Amino acid sequence: MQSAYHHLISLLFVFSSLHVNQLTDGCSCALSHPQDAFCKSEIVIRAKVVGKKLLGDGHFGTMRYTVKQMKMYKGFDKVQHVQHIYTSAFESLCGVRFEINKYQYLITGRVYNDKVYTGLCNFNEKWERLSPAQKKGISQRYQLGCNCRIKSCYNLPCLVTNKNECLWTDMLSHFGNSGYQSRNYACIQQKEGYCSWYRSTTARDKTTINATEP
Repeated sequence: MQSAYHHLISLLFVFSSLHVNQLTDGCSCALSHPQDAFCKSEIVIRAKVVGKKLLGDGHFGTMRYTVKQMKMYKGFDKVQHVQHIYTSAFESLCGVRFEINKYQYLITGRVYNDKVYTGLCNFNEKWERLSPAQKKGISQRYQLGCNCRIKSCYNLPCLVTNKNECLWTDMLSHFGNSGYQSRNYACIQQKEGYCSWYRSTTARDKTTINATEP
């Protein structure tokens, strides 16, 4: 009974992290910019998945992935080093699937009882699929904008109503978190307290924030 209770709690942690647009047999998640995913996660790491084991605890089942952590970007105050990632064994309960010994992944999640939990609603992606700006955001930029609010725009007209907001319009083109803003911009707070989009370039990284840049 106690193990079933603990597993139910872990699923609630997974369900509470709504970061990626996904719909799989009842698992639905809200769209979110990768910066929001970073800021709302307790753990952000880059890791290679090297093994998995199905745990039959509780009524739902848990998949435990063994990972080789390459780098930790967030979560030093929670765990020193991540060795296992826990998720639901069922995609219908927002369980995420990783391929073994093939790719490095960016993995985000939450911590409960010193265990790291993730799911389909968290931002989990193959590292090679991330844009250079997203990699830069994860390592440096996103943490500078966690006091900002990224406001989603689904239908025009859309307006910012607070100085700490950045207007996110990728949904207008139906690309969501794979859209141009998501792949190239971070919402960063300036000294005056205003937040605006910041774009990193591959040729030379900018050192100032241009609020009017397209």
